[in-house]
Amino acid sequence: MQDIINVARGLEKADLVIKNANIVNVLSEEIHKGDIAIKDGIIAGVGENYSGEKEIDINGAYVTPSFIDGHVHLESSMMLPNEFAKVVLPAGTTTVICDPHEISNVLGLHGISFMHEAVKNLPIDVYTMLPSCVPATPFETSGFDLNSYDLSLLIDKPWVLGLAEMMNYPGVLNLDNNVMAKLELAKSSGKRIDGHAPYLHGKDLCAYAASGVKSDHECTTPEEAIEKLRLGMYIMIREGTAAKDLDALIPVLKSCNTRKCIFVTDDRHPSDLVEHINGMVRRSVEAGVDPIKAVQIASLNTAEYFGLKDLGAIAPGYRADLLILPDMKTFKPDIVIKNGNVVVENGRLCRDFSTDDALSMRNSVNVKWITPEDFAIPAQGEEVRALEVIPHQLITKSVTSKVKIENGNAVSNTDTDTLKICVIERHRATGNIGKGFVKGFNLKCGAIASTVAHDSHNMIVIGTNDADMYIAAVALIKCQGGKVVVKDGEIISQLPLPIAGLMSDRDFDHVVKKCSELNQAAHSIGCKLEDPFMTMGFLSLPVIPELKVTDKGVFDTNKFDFVDIFEGAGVL
Repeated sequence: MQDIINVARGLEKADLVIKNANIVNVLSEEIHKGDIAIKDGIIAGVGENYSGEKEIDINGAYVTPSFIDGHVHLESSMMLPNEFAKVVLPAGTTTVICDPHEISNVLGLHGISFMHEAVKNLPIDVYTMLPSCVPATPFETSGFDLNSYDLSLLIDKPWVLGLAEMMNYPGVLNLDNNVMAKLELAKSSGKRIDGHAPYLHGKDLCAYAASGVKSDHECTTPEEAIEKLRLGMYIMIREGTAAKDLDALIPVLKSCNTRKCIFVTDDRHPSDLVEHINGMVRRSVEAGVDPIKAVQIASLNTAEYFGLKDLGAIAPGYRADLLILPDMKTFKPDIVIKNGNVVVENGRLCRDFSTDDALSMRNSVNVKWITPEDFAIPAQGEEVRALEVIPHQLITKSVTSKVKIENGNAVSNTDTDTLKICVIERHRATGNIGKGFVKGFNLKCGAIASTVAHDSHNMIVIGTNDADMYIAAVALIKCQGGKVVVKDGEIISQLPLPIAGLMSDRDFDHVVKKCSELNQAAHSIGCKLEDPFMTMGFLSLPVIPELKVTDKGVFDTNKFDFVDIFEGAGVL
């Protein structure tokens, strides 16, 4: 404290001074010239004529606070956190608020602890929001069920900021005891509660906000976002790999008070991480959003929402997490500073933080012995109720389609693009296999399979024949989870994900290469979807309309119940 005060007064040299900067001040919403003096990782002074042990004269380049991702599932990158950090740090992201929802569905509290241990000693801050909905619904089998008592063991940890996305908004409105206990836990601890409430409005939305939920990342229209802003909620503007809402919500950023708007990525595959929050800032500015406000949305707003009082701005007493930018258009930093240390220069990391320490993780793929016969669906007619995927959307349609009948069983019909889909329970070896049909993948042969299947992450398999579906499932069991493409009895592409069936233990380049090969292999057997594995991964999530498949069967979100795929198929 004494040293920082003396540096601020100009009585002592700073550790580092950034000279001749155009300072993007998100507090006063202006750009002004000056020096930035840093001591012990803290900004001591902002003004003129500071001197330091080390000085960087940036000759009028711009300095902004570094960027914060307000809601991200690190597991969706399919990489361990150190590899994630290697990719997003050069893009200017030095803090992320993670929701370990995915790994918690597989490994419970051990999954949360694993992720916390994995982020230690990285030059990036990772805070945690405790998963609120594990499992997301009672209509699927997850690895664990986290109740309020489980969460109470972690809620007071300094690295825990609150309760993550409360997807069970019907539970909030209907005063479900388990949901109420989790909300009270977060409120009594003075922690934030994030929301997840697509299309909720009116009095029900008022009730949701009154419960203590103060944010939402599911807005897809300006009208929806504005209604939630009016009720005091923060709007997390999401731009993930599958769900992209930035373009739709640009009018909100151009016409409304943006101080309660935050940028988040939610779920991104590795190839989409190279340009991160900085890409959202750039695109917003290109669309006409004020550049200072865009930076403010990416930094100060997020820090203030989560109570990170020393982050998100350039002022005395704030942490020296800074970006040096050549201009206010590209938002690609020349230098990234974390806690007063230069960690990225000219797009390159200044040190390697790979680790050889093996993090312990048990095999999470526990499947009851299966045979090709387990994939059979006894026929009750040629017409079935099928899921129809909608490109670039998470929702599906419930449609009637024709299958083929062979030996008394309903099988895939490639002529009508009606393919068998199975979800195999992989946590408790229950033997549960949910079976149905899906349209939109256009496979002409073979099968694809994955253990990344939101939210419970059971094994999901889509194929043209039972033999290849069986081979795909067995391949994933042997490699402890991952993604695979099978053709004519042969594995033609595979990405093992041995960490909870969700993440690789290999580096970024390997994962990106294998993901590209998987998509190419899927396309080679007929699939026309841009990213079939991303689309497939959401077909088992029974909180998103209209028809989904879990390990317990085919679920209709309109009826909020399981349905027989043959019953009434012709009268949908």
